[in-house]
Amino acid sequence: MNTNDAKRVSLPRWLYRALMLLLALLVAAVAAGLYLAGRFSVDNPVSYPDDERHFMYGSTGGERESGFPFWIWQALPQVCAEYLPGRGYASLGMLYEEGRDLPIGMSQRRHLGIDRVFLNCAACHTGTVRSAVDAPARIYTGMPAHQLDLQGFQEFFFRCASDEKFRADFILPEIERLGADLNPLDRLVVYPVAIALMRERLLMLKTRFGFTDRQAPWGPGRVDTFNAAKVLFNMPVAKLPPEELRGTSDFPSIWLQAPKKKRDDGQAMQLHWDGNNTATEERNKSAAFGTGTTPPTLDTRAIGRIEAWLLTLAPPAYPFPVDEALAAKGAPIYAEYCAHCHGANGRDFSGARVGHVTPIAEIGTDRGRLDSYTRDLAVNQGALYAGYPWRFTRFRKTFGYANMPLDGLWLRAPYLHNGSVPTLADLLEPTARRPQRFFRGYDVYDPRRVGFVTTVATEGGRKYFEYDTRLPGNANHGHEGRAYGTELAPDEKTALVEYLKTF
Repeated sequence: MNTNDAKRVSLPRWLYRALMLLLALLVAAVAAGLYLAGRFSVDNPVSYPDDERHFMYGSTGGERESGFPFWIWQALPQVCAEYLPGRGYASLGMLYEEGRDLPIGMSQRRHLGIDRVFLNCAACHTGTVRSAVDAPARIYTGMPAHQLDLQGFQEFFFRCASDEKFRADFILPEIERLGADLNPLDRLVVYPVAIALMRERLLMLKTRFGFTDRQAPWGPGRVDTFNAAKVLFNMPVAKLPPEELRGTSDFPSIWLQAPKKKRDDGQAMQLHWDGNNTATEERNKSAAFGTGTTPPTLDTRAIGRIEAWLLTLAPPAYPFPVDEALAAKGAPIYAEYCAHCHGANGRDFSGARVGHVTPIAEIGTDRGRLDSYTRDLAVNQGALYAGYPWRFTRFRKTFGYANMPLDGLWLRAPYLHNGSVPTLADLLEPTARRPQRFFRGYDVYDPRRVGFVTTVATEGGRKYFEYDTRLPGNANHGHEGRAYGTELAPDEKTALVEYLKTF
């Protein structure tokens, strides 16, 4: 026998099989680990090259902390249909473009192994207008979302989470009926866990937002921004005095941010209804909390892109006929009574008091929104983003309401900070002649009075919200007297309204 030949060593069959099984298990574990790491480490928003589409559907980062799993979002209107005022999220005033499965103002991001969706800026700043009942609705970005019932949106999820049907046994079959192709991991682990976690979080938020039960109903197009912000700071919202709870106000328009950065005197304009901040960047990051973000989860690149787009985004021109001769008669009336507070016109924001706060004793409008923003809240906001380069430093308590430029005024109805006056024609009347009750959320336009039609209670099975100016925080008084044009002759008021259509 050749001594150079290696002796073959034969392993026992049981040991060989055990080693092969161990190797297979090791390979499977590595493969599973790589799959799970790849799946659950992804943080990828759906992106849009066009700036307007990015505004309408792009992420601000809110899905990371607050996002609803996509298929749960799709299933809940069927599982909890009894808690919606009509069919689907559209019955809450959310707007859908044909062919899209998410409404305007909902973004999507792949995060923690699942597609998640949540609100973005467009939810509160996009609306529609119809020229007649049978006319198609036209979408306008940047205008107040006068149809969105944000309180109804919250209550739907809170009530659904409190229902025994908010379980995998009810939701998963609906998800599969809708056509979701869930793999075994999703069906047996991921979605049951997501459903349980979402229910737990919603029930926690329901408790923390219980203060809304003490408020007059918001109705569409309105939100209580700063009492909700107090929840973020764990302030004792449940113990707030009644006068501090009356902070519900209209969504604002957000066009032409660049000229709103400075006043005539070179100082920054005072922003928000009460002028409590003078930095647009801080105002934007503060508003982003309403889209579900927190300081660590804010997508600063996405927000920055929206900020840049809004600097020069102009409001759409008034789409109905304008009597040019009559508007020309209204121009000098506007110059005498309005320009010093609201700018020379709809593009030139120069004026001695533009961007300044008018004391509440002078303007005389409902003080609820003013009183809801407190010094304690301003101090707490200074702690937000501590350690970040963009820490808040500009929030201050004020003593009245800020004088806003009037760009795109025709799309900003109802008027005053709390949306208590339905049309421009009504705003030029003294309080006693302004409507005491009217319907909100309807998108058919009234070009004569400049505002939306407010006499329609229902259409196509949808009920519209009746706004009552007698309720706390809803008062329609103020902005009246000779200085505000309410004592003008009827023909002068008509001419002024015609001129304001050109803004």
